[in-house]
Amino acid sequence: MSNVTKEIEIDKNELYGQIQHKLHNGSINKIEVSSNGKYLVTYCESDRSIIGWNVEDINEGKLESDIIIKINYNLFEDNVKQICVSDDKKLAYICGKRLEIINIYNNKEIKLNLKSDARYCAFNSKGEFILYGIVHNRVSIWIFSTQTKNDEWICKRNYEIRNDSQLINISKDNKFYFAANNFIYEYNILTGKNIRIFCNYENNENNELVDKISSNESFTCLKTKDKIIIYSIELEIPVATLDINNDTQLYNFIKQTGSSNLLLPLLSNSEIWNSIMKHYWRKCLDRLEQNNELSNEYQTENLPDLPYNIQTTNEYAFGVISEYIWKFKLENTYETLEKLHDHFDKKETYKSYDQLSIHLFNSYMNIKYEDISAEKFEFKEENQEPIELFRNLVKWEVKINYKNVELQVYKKIDVDSEWELICKKRIDELNICYIPMLLNDNSIFILTTIGIFIYHFDENNKSIFLSYFYYMDLNKYYNNTKKLQYHYKKVFSNHTLPSPNYESFKLNDSWISYIIDNKENLLKYGDELLSFAIKEDKLELIDEIYKKCINYFEEDLVNNRMFLSIISHIIPLLNRYYPEYISRYLSETDLIVDSPFYNIKHQNDNLHLYAFQYDSQIINSTLWSKYQILYKIVYYILNTILQLTSFIKFPTYITKSTKPTIIFMNPYIKFVNYPQNYNWFLDFIKPKTSPFIETINENIYKTWNGEALINFKWNTYGKYYYMIIWIMFTALLGCFTAVSTIPQIYNNEGIQKQLLTASIILGFIHICFEIRQMVYNPIKWIYDFWNKIDMIAYLLPIYTSIYWLQINDRNDHIIRVFESFGTYIVIVIKIGKQFITFLLILSIITISFAHAFYILSPLCVKTNVSIDFMTIISVLRFLTGDPNALSGYWAYLDSSIIILIVLYSFLIIIYLINVFADLLNMAINKDNVRVSYLTQKAKILADIELFCLLPTQRRWKSWFPEVIHYYADVDKTREKVIEMMSKGEWNTKEFSKLKEDLLIKLNINVNILPVD
Repeated sequence: MSNVTKEIEIDKNELYGQIQHKLHNGSINKIEVSSNGKYLVTYCESDRSIIGWNVEDINEGKLESDIIIKINYNLFEDNVKQICVSDDKKLAYICGKRLEIINIYNNKEIKLNLKSDARYCAFNSKGEFILYGIVHNRVSIWIFSTQTKNDEWICKRNYEIRNDSQLINISKDNKFYFAANNFIYEYNILTGKNIRIFCNYENNENNELVDKISSNESFTCLKTKDKIIIYSIELEIPVATLDINNDTQLYNFIKQTGSSNLLLPLLSNSEIWNSIMKHYWRKCLDRLEQNNELSNEYQTENLPDLPYNIQTTNEYAFGVISEYIWKFKLENTYETLEKLHDHFDKKETYKSYDQLSIHLFNSYMNIKYEDISAEKFEFKEENQEPIELFRNLVKWEVKINYKNVELQVYKKIDVDSEWELICKKRIDELNICYIPMLLNDNSIFILTTIGIFIYHFDENNKSIFLSYFYYMDLNKYYNNTKKLQYHYKKVFSNHTLPSPNYESFKLNDSWISYIIDNKENLLKYGDELLSFAIKEDKLELIDEIYKKCINYFEEDLVNNRMFLSIISHIIPLLNRYYPEYISRYLSETDLIVDSPFYNIKHQNDNLHLYAFQYDSQIINSTLWSKYQILYKIVYYILNTILQLTSFIKFPTYITKSTKPTIIFMNPYIKFVNYPQNYNWFLDFIKPKTSPFIETINENIYKTWNGEALINFKWNTYGKYYYMIIWIMFTALLGCFTAVSTIPQIYNNEGIQKQLLTASIILGFIHICFEIRQMVYNPIKWIYDFWNKIDMIAYLLPIYTSIYWLQINDRNDHIIRVFESFGTYIVIVIKIGKQFITFLLILSIITISFAHAFYILSPLCVKTNVSIDFMTIISVLRFLTGDPNALSGYWAYLDSSIIILIVLYSFLIIIYLINVFADLLNMAINKDNVRVSYLTQKAKILADIELFCLLPTQRRWKSWFPEVIHYYADVDKTREKVIEMMSKGEWNTKEFSKLKEDLLIKLNINVNILPVD
């Protein structure tokens, strides 16, 4: 499309009396509100006009237009596909594939420092401009800073999108949503976290997976054709599925969880949406009429029941009436829902999510210390009146006695009926500190001297159960208000309730039962509960948690993979107390995948056990984009080389061949992740660890999962840091060796001083890393032999260099420094440990034979000692193969000496040497050189992570992902499975259907029996 011309006419209203002339000449097709609700624009397709509206001028009512923009394109130009506006009146719209940006304040066009085919644009809550488009056949997202002095925005960050991914939404809270391979992915640009939130294998069209998306900091809601799926960002699983056509279910869910702001944007034009909006609209008109803010024409004219094309923010709604924009408040949603109680609250209860932990939503409610500390409870031993708490048609009665509390729940059928007792519960051994409060109809919040309790009323089962408990030992502070306030303030300083501590599980068995029986709470608190069970040696509880995690994952391979993180996160404790569970876990989760079936693709033949992030749909290429000039130079050089070599015909054998590969999931979920709550300085001095750091177990690296894990770490960052360390050590060795051995440098004082100074600096850098290791774990550092070798290797060059610089002279001797890693060192060390006993027995036998030789020979008569030292030396020489070592005894030959020599020869030279060779072979086979190599690699990677990476680097999701997948060659996989079958290691007790599918994909027709 060439020679496209445009004309933009901008007209501002000077007088609000002229507003009736500044309207669209046709119906409004698009409404767009700025990220924080401070400005609004509308678009009319029939007259190709965009109008801006003043939102902040009035609190409620009809808005006044601020500006009108008319866009005139030639006949070949498409209509405006998208518009967006910022809080400070920056307007952007996409027409065809071209982006236009206008500063409404000064009527000037804004330019970007790049050109692209624009596909989508938006402003986030920080006022930054986000653009999705294509440049040089690469799909990317750019984020621009709008706070510039001139009218040109500069790109701050750049993200490259995978070719098979499609952008479906950009939220105002810095989240991108992509569709790829029947999955929906969410990427948070602030945290760098990329998660998979939805899957639909029945639909092959990515753009039809989801209609709308709504999210906040805790949950993401997806609307499909017939349902709404609520995904917990914290737990990384779907926690509820709602029927889009069941208004009763939607009403009950919104009412119970307080999720109106999250769900209402997805329910436009539904019955519950229309009912709620009509209620808000009527209240708005009533307020306007009471305040005389409604003009005569609207007081006499019948306004519609509801404006059309309504768009909402958290506080306001905007709709269209007669081509005008009206604004009305969305306030007190709970009260509004109560008004609709009779219409929606029917006997059809929320059965589809009755197991949903309401605490998942209530834990994010803004429970402040000030809200609960206002009324300190004073216990009266006599005539203590029960506390009554009302919410709608539910009444909680709290009867407080000394050292116990009785809870009773009453309910009414309707407003006029009497209260009916539904259920009651007695709680012993606690004292109430503050007046209890209701979180909603069915949940009560109680603060006591032994901690925080949340009890939930289950309407279906007509029972009261404990849904949350956090232990606090405050009995001694019961009468000390200041102390109570201090401890409670510490707990409520965070936005969410604290995770249960060790004593919470130890003192309350009902709380443990609730967690195990509740899917969401098991995932939320499973780490702490399993850790408690291991430390308390509760074998039945350990086994129950383990089976629950495996079963939940097997029930839904796609959405429940995070249950495996409970096990993998506690592997360090299992390794210490119950290593048999690690072997069991490795056997049951070997060669699995997080999808209903295995996926085979043709890849390069060198991708066997190549690990990658399957969920990564976006790559942060900000650093590379800052050096576009360098990129162009490199591109030009490579392009020139290709042109110069284009005449060369390469043989066909260099063409990369492809082989079928199968994708597996590594079951070590969150195994490499570090704690997210940390202090940068303290974590730099003494780093927090991950389960990977705490567990160096050879059994892990005997499987493909362990090797793929090491490959991912090594290829991502390990080999680069390892190379840098070796380069620095080589530089140290080179500088010092050059000074000490090359005469030309010895005679050049200037170069000599520079090299000696470099040796000192490089040596101290290495010493710093050694000191960090020593501070981190002094005992481990002292007992590790190689740390001493490393320290000597660094200190000798430093000391010698300083000494030579001081005396301005040097000795001619050469100091050798070395540092070695690898498989052979590992084998030598392990063999040495195994042969300590062997060497001890060998020395005893040798001394015994020497003693016998000495006693039986006539030489013993000439001395008073029982054994001669030279006799031992002679026997040792004979052991090493010197036949003349015992020549002094041949002159006194008799049958006893001959028998000794023969026995010693056979016993030592033949038998023991062969045993040594056999043990050497056994040691190599036992360790499995590959496993020893991977274990040593894991130790090197652990040192690199703890002492070379910065605390922020250890939290990079691209380097330390929660889930890792890897490719495996199909032929090698077939051989692996057949080998496991022959050894009885093929376990189909768990994931039998999945592994049956694997056998079909691998064309292995063998009847498999489960391994007990």
